[in-house]
Amino acid sequence: MTQHLAAPAAPTTGTTGTHTGWWRDAVIYQVYPRSFADSNGDGMGDLEGIRSRLPYLKELGVDAVWLSPFYASPQADAGYDVADYRAIDPMFGTLHDADALIREAHGLGLRIIVDLVPNHCSDQHDWFKQALREGAGSRLRERFHFRPGKGENGELPPNDWESIFGGPAWTRVEDGEWYLHLFAPEQPDFNWEHPAVQDEFRSILRFWLDLGADGFRVDVAHGLVKAPGLPDLGAKDQLKLLGNDVMPFFDQDAVHEVYRAWRRILDEYEGDRILVAEAWTPTVERTALYVRPDEMHQAFNFQYLTTDWDAAALREVIDGSLAAMRPVGAPTTWVLSNHDVTRHATRFANPPGLGTQLREPGDRELGLRRARAATVLMLALPGSAYVYQGEELGLPDVTDLPDEVRQDPSFFRAAGQDGFRDGCRVPIPWSGTEAPYGFGPVAGGPSWLPQPDAWAGLSVEAQTGDPASMLELYRSALAVRRSHPALGAGESVDWLPSPAGVLAFRRTAADGSAFVCTVNTTGAPVRLPLPGRLLLASAEPATDGPDAELPADSAAWWAV
Repeated sequence: MTQHLAAPAAPTTGTTGTHTGWWRDAVIYQVYPRSFADSNGDGMGDLEGIRSRLPYLKELGVDAVWLSPFYASPQADAGYDVADYRAIDPMFGTLHDADALIREAHGLGLRIIVDLVPNHCSDQHDWFKQALREGAGSRLRERFHFRPGKGENGELPPNDWESIFGGPAWTRVEDGEWYLHLFAPEQPDFNWEHPAVQDEFRSILRFWLDLGADGFRVDVAHGLVKAPGLPDLGAKDQLKLLGNDVMPFFDQDAVHEVYRAWRRILDEYEGDRILVAEAWTPTVERTALYVRPDEMHQAFNFQYLTTDWDAAALREVIDGSLAAMRPVGAPTTWVLSNHDVTRHATRFANPPGLGTQLREPGDRELGLRRARAATVLMLALPGSAYVYQGEELGLPDVTDLPDEVRQDPSFFRAAGQDGFRDGCRVPIPWSGTEAPYGFGPVAGGPSWLPQPDAWAGLSVEAQTGDPASMLELYRSALAVRRSHPALGAGESVDWLPSPAGVLAFRRTAADGSAFVCTVNTTGAPVRLPLPGRLLLASAEPATDGPDAELPADSAAWWAV
């Protein structure tokens, strides 16, 4: 079947700049397929549902769509346990549905980025099932990390590594050997030193590039290569070290050879195909290594995502991010939410320092006010921005999901991640006053996670045309960003004098046009000299002669 699908042409519109490299200032929208749109009423989002909503994304003003995994999978970890990288899971549709989605997106000027999961596969992947059947010593086991155990009878794991989801990173099989899984036991890690693994993923890349994919978001990009000999880490609480130190199973230098080989493949294709790294590293300088000129094109800026709503902290991470990317010539990326962390409308509603997995709704009004301002700030910064589905609606995390409906695998383990990622994955509301709010075709129909009653007022339908709504703020901000020459790509900001708790910076285009962004992160109004003509604001500032008064927790753009 796959041999008869001709690649669709790349989009001819949809970039925000005229320079080479559409990704340098692109706004990329993350779709979590099971929670975006359900076309057949089974309660699960699907590819046809996504295709039907592409005009909405075009109108919103984004440049590209990143699709979280839709591959054939037992769904032990919401599709991040892949059984077949060249097949679509039946819950999402067929390969022909994927082909139609890519073609229609390109016709609208939208690019499609697919999620690639190379660190691990599913325990139902043919390679792994055969490796189990062939037993200890099998050459197929060399494609994974099988090891004898420690202890008198091999009853102890081969080393002390812990799973990101909690518990040991090793599971013992019937013949006594152990296999490595940095995540769930259903997700065995590949051995990237094996040539067959490298060959297979080069083939997978070409399969999706031939189908028309414009790029890949690479899951756990920092995890493929493990330290030689798989040495003990020696730490008692390893999870606290994640993202703070180079680990024997994360951010090993040899991983960069993999991405250099992949970059050579992408460069063979027309249309500026890209690689995006999900790389949790100790510093932005380590992150920058993934986007050197012969490797990836972008890397997620998790340091920015985890920064509190504080002017000094935000300025520090903005400066550090821009400085780290400048030497390698890569654009900085900015992101506030994704499918693994608490939505920022809820994160900012709670006191700082609580992390990215929260269990309390917090002050909803405060969170929404800060979320609006944070969006205006993010879209003013030079580089590329990511929008997670539903954040343009101001959706909060659902913090009171009943235990019996939760599906996050880390929720069911004794330790590890907090296990509350389901709260940011609840299907988004489109229309109507009754669940599933247009997510599915039938009012009162099913939804794989229940939506709150209050979401009727947060739907796309309810917010469209309301100038005070979060949705219209996003639409307006993206339209201004697209039209103003000084917004989008670039390498720096010019900081302006500002009171404590306030950020103010200027950006100037090649034609001399400029704008100023002001951000008040305090809980009280702040006065400052009027920067210019108001372009956009998260909350309307008051002007009084030569001065402007910025409302609490607000951001504005000014033409100068």
